[in-house]
Amino acid sequence: MRTYHLDLAVKMPLYEQLYRAIRQDIISGVLQGGERLPSKRRLAEHLEVSQITVDTAYSQLLAEGYLVSKPRSGYFVQQFERPEAVPAAPRKIIRHEPAKANFRYDFKTNIVDTDCFPFSTWARLLRGELTDKASKLLEVTPPQGVPELREEICRYLAEFRGIAVQPEQVVVGAGSEYLLNLIIQLLGRERVYSLENPGYPKLDWIFRAGGAQVAPIALDDQGLRVDLLRVSASSVVYLTPSHHFPLGVVMPAARRMAVLQWAEEGEDRYIIEDDYDSEFRYASRPIPAMKELDHADRVIYLNTFAKSLAPSLRIGYMVLPYRLLDTFCSRFGFYSSTVPSFEQYTLARFLSTGSFERHVSRIRNLYKARRDALLVALRQSRLASMLRISGAEAGLHILLTATNGMSEAEMIQTAAREGVHVYGLSGYYVASRDLCPPSTVILGYAGIRAEKFADAAACLERAWLPNR
Repeated sequence: MRTYHLDLAVKMPLYEQLYRAIRQDIISGVLQGGERLPSKRRLAEHLEVSQITVDTAYSQLLAEGYLVSKPRSGYFVQQFERPEAVPAAPRKIIRHEPAKANFRYDFKTNIVDTDCFPFSTWARLLRGELTDKASKLLEVTPPQGVPELREEICRYLAEFRGIAVQPEQVVVGAGSEYLLNLIIQLLGRERVYSLENPGYPKLDWIFRAGGAQVAPIALDDQGLRVDLLRVSASSVVYLTPSHHFPLGVVMPAARRMAVLQWAEEGEDRYIIEDDYDSEFRYASRPIPAMKELDHADRVIYLNTFAKSLAPSLRIGYMVLPYRLLDTFCSRFGFYSSTVPSFEQYTLARFLSTGSFERHVSRIRNLYKARRDALLVALRQSRLASMLRISGAEAGLHILLTATNGMSEAEMIQTAAREGVHVYGLSGYYVASRDLCPPSTVILGYAGIRAEKFADAAACLERAWLPNR
């Protein structure tokens, strides 16, 4: 009879120690299939433990299929084929996180200043929701989001974007990327989706990963070219009409009307309007949304709180045309909400109390001050004569075009040697990179403090004017 050493000093119960020991013997082949195990009484006496300990261990082995019990015969090891032991090849761990370079200044476009997040206000409102809502916060959240938040989004859109919509049209989700996947499923993967070229690079990945066909459409100084859209096979077009990313182009009214006309001419055509940074326009009042002109019910309006609050909050929303609501409810009405109710109720209160408007006003002034400081630093530097600045009217980035013959690659490489990370415009083209304006880089300024721009400009001076 085999002896198993059970240790009273360890935290693991004796029955589990015994269960693990026998299980390992079976797996390793020490106990062969069909072999009879001692009775519970005999094994208990042999190990000097209670019969309950042995019974519990045997019961677990029976439940997992390692033992079989035969009436009046006892317990036997289950017969099974063991896989041949093949030495596993050493696995190379693939890390998908990009290596972090050590830059003094990184002009990223996809970050905001998280130090500006209204922690005290958010915490106070969250505590209020915990007190007022209590158990309601633990209930299942409606698939489209909690009604209070959808109502507040409608109020905000009416007051600040001129869009009159109803709460039943609003779908809250975990960011724009998730919502775009829902749109692809809703409208169909067999369609061709037109995307602005250049544009947000991840969009191409999202649509292709969703199984959709993509048709990049070139832009001119008024936004996406409708003549190219008309000759494409697409039935859906994605746009950033109020502030194109990354060129900063504002689509004028006539061009918007032309796109809307294109949508109305087709049986089942739609426009996805991404209004991602409408809060950050500095020289004038915000540009109205295209959805405001959507009398034919063809625009899917998309927005997020990532730029105005924090990327990690992961709260975005879309406004569906009425013509799509029945289809959405029938196909996705069983989905659980992807945003925790705690965050939804808190954000609803943040909107209803006017805290969001005050917060946006503060950070708009902050980012405007940073933009102004960057522009002053560049214009007062020796770089002023060799650079053309564009896209500074709105958003959180500007474009710099070299006029001294320096290529985009040279601008990036020489800046990196001085500890400054700038981003080439060509990286935002998904096709036809020959259309990219030469010698142009993008500088996102939201994550750098205003007092740092003079030094950053000096670094770029050394990089781009080394012999002067």
